[in-house]
Amino acid sequence: MSINDLRGTIPVEISHLWQLQYLDLSHNVLSGEIPPTLGNLTRMDKLFLSSNEFEGAIPPTLSSMLMLELLNLSNNRLSGSIPKEVFSISSLTNFLDLSHNLLNDSLPSEVGNLINVRELDLSNNRLSGEIPNTISKCAILEILHLENNLFQGSIPSSISNLRGLKELDLSKNFYSGQIPAFLDELPDLRNLNLSFNSFEGRVPMKGVFRNASEVLLVGNPKLCGGITELHLPKCTSDAFAAKHHSNYKLKVILIPICGAILCLIIIMCLLGIHHLIKNSQRKPLSRFSLRNRHTKVSYDELFRATNGFSLDNLIGTGSFGLVYKAAMNYESADIVAVKVLNLQQHGAFRSFMSECEALRSIRHRNLVKILTSCSSLYHRGNDFKALVFEYMPNGSLEEWLHPNARKNRPFRSLSLIQRLNIAVDVASALEYLHHGGSVPIVHCDLEPSNVLLDDDMTAHVGDFGLAKFLRQPPDESSERSSTSTVGIKGSIGYVPLEYGMGCKPSRLGDVYSYGILLLEMFTGMSPVDNKFKDGLSLCGYVRAAAAASPEHLMDIIDRNLHSVDQAYREERVRDCLVSVFDCSLSCSNESPHERCDMTEVSKVLSAARERLLS
Repeated sequence: MSINDLRGTIPVEISHLWQLQYLDLSHNVLSGEIPPTLGNLTRMDKLFLSSNEFEGAIPPTLSSMLMLELLNLSNNRLSGSIPKEVFSISSLTNFLDLSHNLLNDSLPSEVGNLINVRELDLSNNRLSGEIPNTISKCAILEILHLENNLFQGSIPSSISNLRGLKELDLSKNFYSGQIPAFLDELPDLRNLNLSFNSFEGRVPMKGVFRNASEVLLVGNPKLCGGITELHLPKCTSDAFAAKHHSNYKLKVILIPICGAILCLIIIMCLLGIHHLIKNSQRKPLSRFSLRNRHTKVSYDELFRATNGFSLDNLIGTGSFGLVYKAAMNYESADIVAVKVLNLQQHGAFRSFMSECEALRSIRHRNLVKILTSCSSLYHRGNDFKALVFEYMPNGSLEEWLHPNARKNRPFRSLSLIQRLNIAVDVASALEYLHHGGSVPIVHCDLEPSNVLLDDDMTAHVGDFGLAKFLRQPPDESSERSSTSTVGIKGSIGYVPLEYGMGCKPSRLGDVYSYGILLLEMFTGMSPVDNKFKDGLSLCGYVRAAAAASPEHLMDIIDRNLHSVDQAYREERVRDCLVSVFDCSLSCSNESPHERCDMTEVSKVLSAARERLLS
């Protein structure tokens, strides 16, 4: 019954099939908890429940399956500690796979009861502590996967008793100390992964360590030595011996070279002083342009700060990657946001470069501030790129406008003045991008999920992965009519119609996206709502209400505004909303020629806010 799109929970009645020996429900969409009554199936020898959406604890009653040889519960959302009873199923002979779940706590010492298991996979969980010494009793074990957990300490010497071990993966944990010498004595070991831990010292050169293709050590910056193919630095003692051996030759060679270098340094210092004096008379560089002097973070640091890029720390998704909350002390920030690019997705690398280029040249209170970046290699030499931003504790505007779209969140809504403040903040950011620099920047992907809110509910525009620089001198008429054969990406519902007809990205395209955003903020309706079909759009819906009367406009505003704003007189609120809707409809005109620019928008909305508060 695997791969059948089965949904719902496992019926309790299945436990009445007491003669059942084989059950495969893997690769479905089953949910809920695994029924403890499954333990009644005492003749079961193969149980596959992997790749579903099961949650809760693993029932200890599974230990009643006294004939069970294979158990696979991987790729679910099972949580809690691993019941020691599961490790007491002495009939398990082939494999036990509990990987890719949310299991925590330490690994029970009862793991030593798996004396007949050949493959044990507990990877990609939240298991912590140290590997118990009892694992030495698993003498038949050939494959052991414990990667991407929270294990710490040193590799226990008890693993040296696993003489039949062929594959060992302890990567992405918190192991420390030296790599134990007994690993090079395991005769059948052909695949060893110790990457992204805190190992240090000399790497062995025998056994599995003789072949660079069989061992992975990346992400342990304090390792040294090993075979040449591992490309590790020489250990201090080696370097000292080599230096002592050639001491006389170095003296003969270095004396004249040092003299030449000293002269060169003096010349460069003089040139540098001259350069600094000259530049001090110019406009100061932006904060990001000085980031070159700051240390970039490593993959290892980000991995630890996000708890192994845990789903619990996932705070957002974008067109080209995922955003995680990270606990790391960088400059004055204790919590940061880490945007990890999915480089397997077409356009992700270009997005990374575009965002770096855009953020390097801009600085504004209503733009998300980048702190640093990471560009390195990780598992098996794969490329890794990430950007580290200032963390926005109040999330995105999307979460506030559509609170029911996210689970496990208490109801919350924005007041009228909060929405106005956010609208003014975003308009100010776009005005700066369009008109505040020598080269106009077009954002190209303005939508609620890319507007982030800080502690004070101040809005910050982020995600510059699709940003474009208008390199040629800006000319309004050319922006309204230029075309391109290159397609432009953006978010459905916010992309102006002219982009679909081949027009190049323009500031007026951003204005259109802003107009739709403004309509969504004050109606509470998304432009991709199911009601907008068969030719009806959010813009058309509001335009029809505005054409009828101001009272009709009051009927289509977000219903939450009626309950959270009692502080202002109804007439003043109505006048404010009429101004906002007029501005948003002007921005979202189908024809670029009829749209206003962001400077005008900022003035109109600021004036509307002042009238409301007066």
